[in-house]
Amino acid sequence: MNYLVNNAAYVLTLFWQHLQLTLVVLFFTLLVGVPLGLLLERVKWLRAPALSLLGIIYTLPSLSFFVLLIPLFGLGFTPAVIALTAYAQLLLVRNWLVGLTGIDPAILEAARGLGMNGWQRFFRVELPLALPMLLAGLRLATLSTIGIGTIAAFINAGGLGVLLFQGVVTANYEKILAGALAVSFLSFGANYLLAFLERQAEINIHSKSA
Repeated sequence: MNYLVNNAAYVLTLFWQHLQLTLVVLFFTLLVGVPLGLLLERVKWLRAPALSLLGIIYTLPSLSFFVLLIPLFGLGFTPAVIALTAYAQLLLVRNWLVGLTGIDPAILEAARGLGMNGWQRFFRVELPLALPMLLAGLRLATLSTIGIGTIAAFINAGGLGVLLFQGVVTANYEKILAGALAVSFLSFGANYLLAFLERQAEINIHSKSA
């Protein structure tokens, strides 16, 4: 704890770097994953091969994946974002797809009967009903990104992994502890916030159906 107190500014800098990395990854994860989930919901034959491919990517050792991207994108922030976004896709898309396919077809048919077009059905019916599962997937993707993101320090992407790597190399257990505590704090905070939003989305669905 002494290291954490005496080097609070440095730890906060790394914390902010880690948070920035996580937020950028989540932005691109949603940007890719939400349309992909919609595509898989509508084109059933694509589901198995797409989810299998995402599953293969997720099982790749993270350090190896980072290293494979270095010849293409060099060291730093960019390859870290690409790799972490690829890892997060399975967690987001799978949950998002479950949410979309779990909607009662009668509800969608009723929306068509009311004259809603595709975009209206999505924003007014599908998205609100599938939102809890989307947020559940986002929560899992966030926790995965925070955890795997520590390894991104190995390719100079910054973040709290710097403390962990430095601590291991120099056998400085206070650095390791400081890094672990900071990562845990970020994970718990993100989990609490997204779990809260997930519950609120579920409450909103139940209140409308009551």
